[in-house]
Amino acid sequence: MLTPLKAKSEGKLAKQICKVVLDHFEKQYSKELGDTWNTVREILTSPSCWQYAVLLNRFNYPFEMEKDLHLKGYHTLFQGSLPNYPKSMKCYLSRTPGRIPSERHQVGNLKKYYLLNAASLLPVLALELRDGEKVLDLCAAPGGKSIALLQCACPGYLHCNEYDSLRFRWLRQTLESFIPQPLINVIKVSELDGRKMGDAQPEMFDKVLVDAPCSNDRSWLFSSDSQKASCRISQRRKLPLLQIELLRSAIKALRPGGMLVYSTCTLSKAENQDVISEILNSHSNMMPVDIKGIARTCSPDFTFAPTGQECGLLVIPDKGKAWGPMYVAKLKKSWSTGKW
Repeated sequence: MLTPLKAKSEGKLAKQICKVVLDHFEKQYSKELGDTWNTVREILTSPSCWQYAVLLNRFNYPFEMEKDLHLKGYHTLFQGSLPNYPKSMKCYLSRTPGRIPSERHQVGNLKKYYLLNAASLLPVLALELRDGEKVLDLCAAPGGKSIALLQCACPGYLHCNEYDSLRFRWLRQTLESFIPQPLINVIKVSELDGRKMGDAQPEMFDKVLVDAPCSNDRSWLFSSDSQKASCRISQRRKLPLLQIELLRSAIKALRPGGMLVYSTCTLSKAENQDVISEILNSHSNMMPVDIKGIARTCSPDFTFAPTGQECGLLVIPDKGKAWGPMYVAKLKKSWSTGKW
């Protein structure tokens, strides 16, 4: 059953909330988030409140557009002093809802900016990529985090992997739209089952990002097919197992001493904290990395919910800070042998 939403902007069809999904989320998240869920639900079910960040492309920098964003009241993300924040990455936010038009893909012309949920930059920043490092983006489509990684540094090698064939094509087009040819030469794009990557390339990478398939809370709420939504919900309990298998593969692909960042765009504890707890309990060679400092620095722009983990952050949508959901956790691989 679909519940119509009032259209808040002229000329646009109202989105419809999928009641099957909303009822399911209501039961789960009212328990996990308590009273906070009321505000989160209000934001998630009101697209007119959603905000969009503008990530500028350093490979085709839009100087005039940057001036215009300043005039419109946009401000740069992380105006506070975030340690190791890459000066080459510029992302602008507005405190009011709305979005600027997306650019169209044109062969041979690099796009000047990428629109995104600002919270999706937190996993990229947590990874702390440095020039020359070998990095794996295990579940890379549609490519926004790969693009953001390349705004931060110039890796020696970037492997972007996506198992889904439709999303794989989307990923390739995104990279072609934003990255100049010389840099494309240090990027490999593959269509491998991410659960097999660790065996295919053991201890190959300095940094690994696992932006895992998850219950995408924002999009699921607006599922246009109630039957498909019901099927998604019934399959949802299988996602943590897939996420754990992807992380185990990522750990194999990570060199000793390397860093791994795990992220999802769901509020679900089963897909977030519980997955990381399982990995830490079953892999003695993986150590949690404290990232609470990111939350302290980013609190002017983001609202965080408690996770009970020093290595994990959860951004929740809030009034005037409609970013997220986004869970981020950071782990380090030690030099000792782990349990499997």
